[in-house]
Order: sequence, then structure tokens, then C-alpha cells
Amino acid sequence: MSTETQPTRREFLGKTAAAATVTSVAATGLTVAQSANVAGSDRIKVGLIGSGGRGSGAANQALSTKQEGVVLHAICDAFKEKADGALSNLRTKHADKVQVDDSRIFTGLDGYQGVIDSCDLVILTTPPGFRPYHFEAAINAGKHVFMEKPVAVDSPGVRKVLEMAKVADEKNLKVVVGLQRRYQNCYLEALKQVKEQGIIGDIVSGQVYWNGGGIWFRDKQEGQSELMYQINNWYFFTWLCGDHINEQHIHNIDVANWFIGGHPESAQGMGGRMQRVEKKYGQIYDHHYVEYTYANGVRVNSQCRHQAGVYNAVREEFTGTKGKLYLDNGAQKTYALDHKGNTIWRYRPARAAADAKGKGKRVVTGDPDPYQTEHDILQAAIRGNTPKNDAYYGAESTLSAVMGRMATYSGKEIKWDDALNSKVQHMPAIVTAETEPPAKPDGEGGYPVAIPGVQVPGAEVI
Repeated sequence: MSTETQPTRREFLGKTAAAATVTSVAATGLTVAQSANVAGSDRIKVGLIGSGGRGSGAANQALSTKQEGVVLHAICDAFKEKADGALSNLRTKHADKVQVDDSRIFTGLDGYQGVIDSCDLVILTTPPGFRPYHFEAAINAGKHVFMEKPVAVDSPGVRKVLEMAKVADEKNLKVVVGLQRRYQNCYLEALKQVKEQGIIGDIVSGQVYWNGGGIWFRDKQEGQSELMYQINNWYFFTWLCGDHINEQHIHNIDVANWFIGGHPESAQGMGGRMQRVEKKYGQIYDHHYVEYTYANGVRVNSQCRHQAGVYNAVREEFTGTKGKLYLDNGAQKTYALDHKGNTIWRYRPARAAADAKGKGKRVVTGDPDPYQTEHDILQAAIRGNTPKNDAYYGAESTLSAVMGRMATYSGKEIKWDDALNSKVQHMPAIVTAETEPPAKPDGEGGYPVAIPGVQVPGAEVI
């Protein structure tokens, strides 16, 4: 690891607050032509690092903006068949924009550098453990970045992202992190109602949920090394994923940080494995419950679960001195009630004055896709040379999720500063085909799993 910058809490909060304000393309009122200073014939060469489902989706969105001259120039994946499959799908949708010849199809664990060297804007969508080091390479090479959440799986990785976020600012590079609720109109309008209109008064508590049925699993292939099996099955290993509280539930934890206006000061909770108990399921838990306490005394109860046949919810709610706010990925489910149960606000998507045929009918147009808006705004910032750096709040919310995992894995109360300065490093800084995976199976095929109150070798916590 290179020398790491140790931010103070004041520096962390100040940077995060400055970077956190986002407006949608629709809200700015700017057209692409108005926001672009670069001639339309100039290209933005996009490179994709990690071509699974989310990577392919992000590349499709990057090629679907209204900016001129955006092309997919290079691609990389640890598995060649995934790179080939992604290219085939993208060529079907964007035949003229996919300009990747065989010399720019990179495979293996070191192929990411070839993409970075040949492109202007890189999309980082590998397993999250790799994110800090790919981000470091991209920023050092002077490239703009779209990176998926979470941005790390451990504290050293978070510190690396913070270090490189400052370098990105110094180099005038643009960075967007895939916490798409910050680009979603119903969330943006709800935040405005809370912060500017005070519809629920001061927030005093919150609940955030990501309770779902589970995630995919990939069996080991014949002849596959243990390392490549774990990378292909990355969701089930802490060193690659950070557990599902970090990989999925970070969205809801990020919303709590955003609406409250800072990160939690402490976390305590519980978790474990109740349904997903087979040894093949790696290291991660199937449920976490965390109580986060913020500097202003606000407490947020956080639930995430991968279990079948039980209550599911992916949403957030906040209680204030004057009422309650309910947030949901579906725009029609975003509303506020007073403490008597009366509706005091409900989000409505944008409407058009008339339909396309000019018959005067009012029709619901719906909100823009926030996944698309992320790329619209990133590319507009590149063309218009306007500030854009989500890495600070991306790192803050990642560490909030990691701190929650530390609490559930250990059974202890974890303080923010202790989490930030932890030396436990799950993800090696360099991974090659010869690297021994940090999580090694025992003679019966089981992996080290954290046990609250017990020090488990290979499953260190903090």
C-alpha cells in the first residue's frame, strides 16, 4: 500500500457536504449543446472494466446519452467469455458506437491497465474489492471515472479512494459513483421538501431496509482455480464483496447519510446465517441488523436480509418533529404524513401539457431513469468542464456500510474513527493469477465465517 491520507472528521464531512449536492439534467434546464464546450466531432473514448450485468448496463447507458462522439473503445473482464458476450449485446444496441477491435479486448486480472491506457472515461464495474486500486490507476493516468458502488470492502480501501478523490480534484477529473438515488427525481424533490420546506420538521430517527430473497450462485467449473472460482462467485466472499450490507444495502445507508447530513458516529448490531448455511456460500451473512447513531443524536435502524419466504422491503423512512417521510424507488410511493396520518406531501412525476399528436391531453411522462441520468451528468461535466466528484460521499457511505458489517461480525459497538483507521485489509492491493485467495477453504470446503464475540482466523473484523 502506498502512503495513505488520514482525513480528519471535519475534513471528511466538509468534503462530503461540498460534493453531495446533485441536480438532475431535467432540473438544470440545460441542453447538451448549452453544456458542452467540446466540438461535437471530438470523441469520448469509453472503456469498460468488468463486463457483467451491471457493467454491460452501465456501458449501454454511457452510449445512450445525447452527447456526440461517445464510443466504446476498449473492454476488459477477468473472463473472456463475459467480455465477448457483453460486446455482442452492446453491438446489437449501438452498432455504430461500439468501436472495439480485437487488440482492445483485454482479459485476465491485469487487463484493466490496457483499458485505462487507451480511453478517456473508464467504467469500473468489477467486484468491489478491486475498486480502490482500479480507481487509483485511472486517476493517476488522468482519466474520468464512472464507478459502481460500493467503492471498497475495507477501511484501507476507503482511505485509498479518499486519497485519490483529492488527486482527481487536483487534476480536474470528473467522477460519478453509482448511488443512483442521488440522481433520482423523487429523492431529490423529497430532500428539497425536507431541507428547504421543513415538511417533517427536524429528523429524529430513521428506518432503512434492503430485505430480499437472495442473490445468484455459480458452481465451480471443472479445472477452475480456487482464486478464479472466488472471483467468479465474488458476492459470497468478504474480500471481494464486503458482504451484502455493503454491496446492496449501501444504497439505503447512503440515503440516511444524505438526508441527515453526515455519517454515523457509531454502530452496533447483530447478524448471522440462518437460511444460507451451506459451506459453499462462502463467508457472508444472510441477515444484518444495525443501529446507527449520528452526531446529532439521530438513530437509524438498518435492516438487510437475503432470505426466502419472508417480508421484503427496499425503502427508507424518516421521522421528524412534524411528520414522517416515506421514500421508495417507485416515485408513486414517495410521500409524507403528519403525526395524525394526514398526507402533507406526495411526489408526482413530471407531466407534459399535451401528447405527441397535439390533442391537448395531459399525459404522465414519467421521470428519467436515474441510471441513465448518472451518465448524462457525467458526460455533460466532461464536455462542459464543470466540477463533478462523487468519490467523497461514495467513500463515506461505503465506510458506513463497512462499519455496520464490523458491528455485526464482532458483536461490538464500533466507532467511526476506529472504523476509518482500521488496519484490517481484506482485499490485497495486487491480485494476479498466482495470488492465494485471502479466504482459504478448509478440508471440508468451508470458509472462515465471522462469529460475534469470537476471533475467527481468516475472518478478522477490526
